[in-house]
Amino acid sequence: MKVAVIADIHANLVALHAVMADIETWQADKIVVAGDIVNRGPRPKECFDFVQAKVENDGWLALSGNHEEFVAKLARQLQNSHCTPINPRQYDFLRPVYWTAKKLFPELSEMEALPFSQTVSAPDGSELYIVHASMRGNRDGIYPETSDDTLRTQIAPSAAVFCVGHTHRPLIRRVDSTLVVNVGSVGLPFDGDTRAAYGRITWDDGNWRAEIRRVAYDLQQAEHDFWQTGFMEEGGPLTQVMLAELRSARSLLYVWTKHYETPVLAGHLSMAQAVDDYLISLA
Repeated sequence: MKVAVIADIHANLVALHAVMADIETWQADKIVVAGDIVNRGPRPKECFDFVQAKVENDGWLALSGNHEEFVAKLARQLQNSHCTPINPRQYDFLRPVYWTAKKLFPELSEMEALPFSQTVSAPDGSELYIVHASMRGNRDGIYPETSDDTLRTQIAPSAAVFCVGHTHRPLIRRVDSTLVVNVGSVGLPFDGDTRAAYGRITWDDGNWRAEIRRVAYDLQQAEHDFWQTGFMEEGGPLTQVMLAELRSARSLLYVWTKHYETPVLAGHLSMAQAVDDYLISLA
């Protein structure tokens, strides 16, 4: 039995199509999408519609990530109030998410209906259990440096294989009797390798095995989508940091927020100045 687990597409349709072509060549028996299909990228509706069509027509399994939760919450607020935050500085932080939420109004109910977890059972009854981040929640990530003691609390009660995404940093590790797999990110890797990542999980004659598969794709076309879709213009200055993440395969938005959120909200720096400052420091 072959199971492909993909996660953290983040509205990168070019990477998604490349990974799908690779999975079709591998001839997976089951495909699971472990959340964060949308947000932080230029093709949220196209990616979500693609996945939903596969769920409905081809038996894929999908679950919710923290970005589905956040976008859905913001979309409901938009629908109910038809307004943006009163504080314009606060609005600058949310502009990319508002852009995404508006694109996904028609899919809002389907997005909210995504479950927390999915399970794939092997012929011997052992299970592959998939969540977005950990059992402690969709923002509680499993990293390569996570200790065994912490990991035990994140996967309990565990299965033969426990599979996640969220951190955008792939790993394969055994803890006690559980094979723990972080499949990395399809659309926005953070391990320095710009190639898309996904997990190949196999069961054969009572044994579970895992492999992280890397897939090269047209990064230039993915960058072009940032501009072609209006994401860069309508999403505001923070989209420049997101584009830099795509190009570098590094987590940059978290670091930017840590250093610049307070001065921007206090009015000491404009959002554009803060982004320019940060990008210059990276050069």
